[in-house]
Amino acid sequence: MFEQNKCLVAKCRNNALSSFDNNGNLTDDKNYCLEHSPNPGKAKEQIYKYIEEHDMIVGLNACGLIFSDINFINKQFIGCNFHHCTFKNITTQSLLLKMCIFDFSIFNDCNLSKNSTIFTSFAGCTFTNTLFTSSDMVQNNFNGIKSIQTSFDDTDLFNTRFVKASLINTSFRNCNLKRTIFYDTFRQNVSFKMSNTREAIFTIEGSDLSSGHSTDNETLSNTPAPEENKGAF
Repeated sequence: MFEQNKCLVAKCRNNALSSFDNNGNLTDDKNYCLEHSPNPGKAKEQIYKYIEEHDMIVGLNACGLIFSDINFINKQFIGCNFHHCTFKNITTQSLLLKMCIFDFSIFNDCNLSKNSTIFTSFAGCTFTNTLFTSSDMVQNNFNGIKSIQTSFDDTDLFNTRFVKASLINTSFRNCNLKRTIFYDTFRQNVSFKMSNTREAIFTIEGSDLSSGHSTDNETLSNTPAPEENKGAF
């Protein structure tokens, strides 16, 4: 797991960026956050270079960085911290994320299809025009996210949480939703077609089936949606 090093500035509560030795290897040395770094350009370039040169990346702390038009194909991130990062036009294939933190990050126009993600947190993130299709995303945290024009189609979301998420024009077609939690979500034009919604949990009282709500193929909403928002996605 990543080291929870705080910024060297005494009153700063931000996590420090990863530090590197002269050979470009990760160290556990104390460091500054991006805001207080004496040379933020160098700090960012060291992290970008490390990701480019390594396929398995363990314990990297890259809080607050912008990743744009970067190729993450065949990368494995384990115990890494991407808190408050921005991802633009990211394309991946065979990406592995395990025990990583992306809380409050922003994803725009990203293709994260066919990834494998476990025990990873995306709490408070914003996803716009993002694809998670055909992925294995088991036991992850999407609590409080805002999702617009995003697809999780054909994805295993076993035991994943979307508590208090805002889901707009978002698709969960043909997904495994067993023990997936959607407490207090706002849903507009959301499709669950061909997914096992009867095994998902939409209310604190129990599953969708036990609460007597909709069938597997219905578009579900917390409140009655306008006619144009009902039906197929």
